[in-house]
Amino acid sequence: MKPGIQEFFDPDSNTYSYVVFCQQTNNAAVIDPVLNFDAAACRTATHGVTQITDYLQQHQLTLQWILETHVHADHLSAAPYLKQQLGGSTAIGRHITEVQQVFAGVFHTEPEFCCNGSQFDHLLDDNEQLPLGELSIQVLHTPGHTPACVSYLIGDAVFVGDTLFMPDYGSARCDFPGGSAEILYQSAQRLFALPKETRMFLCHDYKAAGRNEFCFQTTIGEQINANIHLHQGVSQAEFVQMREQRDATLSMPKLMLPAVQVNMRAGQFPKAEENGVQYLKLPINRF
Repeated sequence: MKPGIQEFFDPDSNTYSYVVFCQQTNNAAVIDPVLNFDAAACRTATHGVTQITDYLQQHQLTLQWILETHVHADHLSAAPYLKQQLGGSTAIGRHITEVQQVFAGVFHTEPEFCCNGSQFDHLLDDNEQLPLGELSIQVLHTPGHTPACVSYLIGDAVFVGDTLFMPDYGSARCDFPGGSAEILYQSAQRLFALPKETRMFLCHDYKAAGRNEFCFQTTIGEQINANIHLHQGVSQAEFVQMREQRDATLSMPKLMLPAVQVNMRAGQFPKAEENGVQYLKLPINRF
């Protein structure tokens, strides 16, 4: 059974968010929603996610799930705004707790901050099935970019987060805490075991050299045949060497510090201090 799918693009972070819905019952999930964030002014806005809420309401879709593929380092999650406006349950892979444990130390979080994933409504196990009307969402643990990365298989479509990009752009970096090029290679092979006609929807696109249009959809078969980093015939050792050399040249994402400390809290900002103001932390010379 094919789900209904509508993509939304955030040009500031090159992020794709998705509304996925059962066409029989109008139950819907939103995957990786983006909160607009002006880093210079430390100011948020909702004009991007409002397009999603408008779409859900215009098509009379019932928001059942707000799904994160991982703790994003390039944008802030709009999950709390979506939940406040339209309801739904937030969910992320169970290994979020590993990410929280690492970054609770980085940001010296308040003593009561819990590294148990309790900020989310539901922690997802590998191969868990979530209902979505007459559809089912299968959770696939696909770590490597981060230890908490999951993909969502819904009907004939799989949403892979940052695990893979378009075939002409390759694969995700693996140098964040808990990342592993070896494990990312294995996660890609797991995805490649899906039927070749499975549609693959990506979280980002950066327009590879020579391509003039942004793209968000490919197939398992196209990835196997043409992914510049992971096409058929590339060994794990070859991939790991390439990925680690490439990662050593990459700079930190510009929103990593604000994004991670918010997203590891399910999109919530730290609690307000005595003056009623919420603050983000920037650890000096930590990275």
